[in-house]
Amino acid sequence: MDPTTIARLNAINRAFYETTATEFDATRGRAWPGWDALLPYLPDDLSVLDVGCGNGRFGVFLAEQDRAPFRYHGMDNNPALLDYAQTALTDFPSIEATFEQRDVVMSPPDAGQYALVVLFGVIHHIPGADNRRQFMASLAERVAPGGILAFASWRFYEYERFRKRVAPWPDDLKPELNDYLLDWRRGERAFRYCHYVDDAEQAGLIAATSLVERATYRADGFTNAVNCYSILQRAQA
Repeated sequence: MDPTTIARLNAINRAFYETTATEFDATRGRAWPGWDALLPYLPDDLSVLDVGCGNGRFGVFLAEQDRAPFRYHGMDNNPALLDYAQTALTDFPSIEATFEQRDVVMSPPDAGQYALVVLFGVIHHIPGADNRRQFMASLAERVAPGGILAFASWRFYEYERFRKRVAPWPDDLKPELNDYLLDWRRGERAFRYCHYVDDAEQAGLIAATSLVERATYRADGFTNAVNCYSILQRAQA
């Protein structure tokens, strides 16, 4: 995919979250059930990079596990969602939380190493097949020795309820295979770019990291299978 198309698709999603941030926060308060399967893989000395953290609900989920104090770095391009995240995590003094406004599509994380790097509800917003593989490889570099990279792909196109939300692309925009424009039906109408990651592409994204696959499973949503998770680990130094 060419850089101009990547930038246009990313702009669609930036505008989407600017329009829907309040509604998105109001409807995205619960932890994903699939996160529970990640807990046995977490080290005691925990540091977390939450890429595309949104309103911080994964950080809240970790804080509610009665873990020892840990460091949490939440990263998102939307200032309103970051404000929601910061407010949510102030209730948990055991978390040393920092937040960074960053467009991870155009500027992936490029510094630091963490015991846990997570990418939830984001990979379907990364335009371009090559770009997604490069993005996953760059996230793998942020994983400390022995640490975990966990990501989930939203398998929306497998369900009629989501296929009904597909809207036509503008004539001058040329997306790739399995790229869709979905409408939003809560509050003000808006559109977002979403890519459907199938099993073959998920395997390719895992391979791009050069990490060890510890588990891949389905969870979440009305079928308990809407998201496909992969838990990957870097070897000890």
